Amino acid sequence: MTVTARLSSMLEVLGNRHRRRVLSPRRGLDFASNDYLGLAPSPELAEAAQHALSRGVPLGSGGSRLLRGNHPEHEALEQFAASFFGAEAALFMGGGFQANQAIFSSLPAAGDLILHDALVHASAFEGMRTGRADTRGFAHNDLADARRVLTQWRTEGGSGQVWVAVESVYSMEGDLAPLVDFATLARDHDAVLVVDEAHATGVFGPQGRGLAHGLDADVLTLHTCGKGLGVAGGLICGPRVIIDTLINRARPFIFATAPSPFNAALVRAALELLSNDPIWTQQAQDRIAHAHSVAHSAGIAPQALTSQIIPVILGDDASTMATAARLQEQGFDIRGIRPPTVPKGTSRLRISITGNVTKSEISALFETLSRYRKEAA
Repeated sequence: MTVTARLSSMLEVLGNRHRRRVLSPRRGLDFASNDYLGLAPSPELAEAAQHALSRGVPLGSGGSRLLRGNHPEHEALEQFAASFFGAEAALFMGGGFQANQAIFSSLPAAGDLILHDALVHASAFEGMRTGRADTRGFAHNDLADARRVLTQWRTEGGSGQVWVAVESVYSMEGDLAPLVDFATLARDHDAVLVVDEAHATGVFGPQGRGLAHGLDADVLTLHTCGKGLGVAGGLICGPRVIIDTLINRARPFIFATAPSPFNAALVRAALELLSNDPIWTQQAQDRIAHAHSVAHSAGIAPQALTSQIIPVILGDDASTMATAARLQEQGFDIRGIRPPTVPKGTSRLRISITGNVTKSEISALFETLSRYRKEAA
């Protein structure tokens, strides 16, 4: 069988299982993106872009940061981000995926342990796969299981540095990590707590600084810039020695063309907006509270809701995609999420409460979805 025939056969199998992915255009009201504050299309960022262009900020970097790609805009962003997020230093990278790869492939050494939540992002797993440390998972958000796994590793002779990897807001479940408890675990074992704040940045914490802000532990945080901040990129924030180590050892940083200086200027502008006016985070929390209220009233989400991400688990791949398509026809842009992104049997609608919808539109979505589910019952 030729390569093209084999690949065509594989794609056909995916299609028959309702798991083939295709690119589709935006359609209707935004309940699918991660633009939680509505900054991406905002006039405030448009004005910041015009100002950056007028100052002559280049659109491209021309090379890696260690060659000629380093620009004052990168350094200005990193300085502002470190101050905003309460860290000694920050490092700007092209995206959160590359940032997680950098953290887990280059910081933990051979003989160390990465103790991770079972549901951490695929990018963390990719970094762990190429790293040298031992890796062990624990049941999602289960502190007792994390302690058990760590104790077992020590009993088996593990003696290296421990890195505890969690997300503050989980992208598919929408639940929050018990970060205070994990910070205690990290202190008890002289571990480094690595918190992926991708879905918390801009939404949670004082002025959107994230849920790890102010934790009493050795903490390394990742803040993505393409979700709540409305732009693109990733910021790793932590002790200066860790940032310097990444600059010297992280292949996703060393061998990648630097992010656009223009993009760095826009990310800094987004952070300045949050720093100068708490209304952005307050409005996001107001929309989230409204969404939780109407979702419960409509009987859509029997589970406790804690964030802007509301999963509606339908289980079956085909019915999930059919429901998503039906909602899209009614003007609600919602996407179905299937394995392997989520565990088998948990295909779902991932409803994202963005800054691009109104309360009345949120109510209309849940009323429509409730009607569809009653018809299917």
